[in-house]
Amino acid sequence: MVLTPFPLRIRRSARPAARAAQRATAAVAASLVLLLSACGGGDDNDGNDGDNPPSARHPGELVAAQAINQISAADINAALTAPDSKVQGQVTPLYAVNSYRLTYITTDKDGVTTTASGLVSVPVKPVGARSPIISYQHATTFHENQAPSNKVEAVEPPLVLASLGYIVVAADYVGFGAAKGQVHPYLIAAPTANAVVNMLQATDTWRARSGVADNGQMFLAGYSEGGYATMAAHRAIQLANGALATRVKAAVPGAGPYDVVETLDAQLDRVGKLFPPLGAVLNPGHLSQLPESVRIEVRNLLMKQMVPDDGDVAYQTLFLDRYIADERETLAREHSVHLGWAPTVPVYLFHGRLDLTVPYSASTSALNTLRAAGARDVTLTDCTTGNLGHLDCVPEYFHFAVTRLGRIATDL
Repeated sequence: MVLTPFPLRIRRSARPAARAAQRATAAVAASLVLLLSACGGGDDNDGNDGDNPPSARHPGELVAAQAINQISAADINAALTAPDSKVQGQVTPLYAVNSYRLTYITTDKDGVTTTASGLVSVPVKPVGARSPIISYQHATTFHENQAPSNKVEAVEPPLVLASLGYIVVAADYVGFGAAKGQVHPYLIAAPTANAVVNMLQATDTWRARSGVADNGQMFLAGYSEGGYATMAAHRAIQLANGALATRVKAAVPGAGPYDVVETLDAQLDRVGKLFPPLGAVLNPGHLSQLPESVRIEVRNLLMKQMVPDDGDVAYQTLFLDRYIADERETLAREHSVHLGWAPTVPVYLFHGRLDLTVPYSASTSALNTLRAAGARDVTLTDCTTGNLGHLDCVPEYFHFAVTRLGRIATDL
């Protein structure tokens, strides 16, 4: 997807102010904290301790922070009219937005600590103003330059959401940004959740140092792989029952493959319909019994349904290998994110019924499973736009998410 660039106003580094603050009296330092709170400030060297390797650090630790730019509300508003806008003029920006690139420690596909990055976008509000937080998980992208901290433009969802009054935290994921060149752990629950949760923890450290105040409310949202990552992170936060859990007020996952087994079963059915001679021998749960040449062909066809071959990011396909090997219990345990918990806050699922990229049944499975586990406030809203397909429903999803969260969020 090609996005139209817009003029950016670059914010000068806050480093001189931070150094001056270190030499000032306590009263001057306190005044600076208030100033930074108003302008969405922050030292572009916060937490910078690059001499220590990732293996010597702990997940969630802040490594460094760097100011990127400031974009005006007027520029964001203009961007919403662009053909590629995911929101398409359905909201009205209220604030200019300051954005920062954070690097932090998380875990890779093997559970080994590594350095990752993400974007924090902060609305420019009056001195002392507080804001709710949105943890925004980006959709599947196969190009590294599309990661949130690499594409900080007025048209991008984190910037638009921040212009509405939210502090927006968006992990790049492993394989992107500071973790460029590493294999992206696609549809693996633990490292996906860790990338998001550890980014939130690092952001808390940065905000405390920079005087960027929240109001105690946190929301999670994302579409496609971002919907999957949203549910993975939400589950991990709730089960950990730590400080983050007390702040989460709602989640809006859109069109995610939460039930990976159901997602692949539906894709297998589609492959069978596209290639009838092959479809006659496809039976979910019995793929390992097929001749090797047939299994290879099935794997390749499923891969084309989910992961194109024109990207520059390596996607781990362990989920697909396990599916072909009929390891359905392992898939459910280590890859699906709708099992083993019951959300205690509202979860607003959203999906298009004719989605051919992520089947609608993945959402109905999540809805029914979460409700059966005891969740009292989980709903599924159908897309009504256009052809009800995966990309068709993106603008409506963002309008849906903004509307739903706007009913709960305060201090916007």
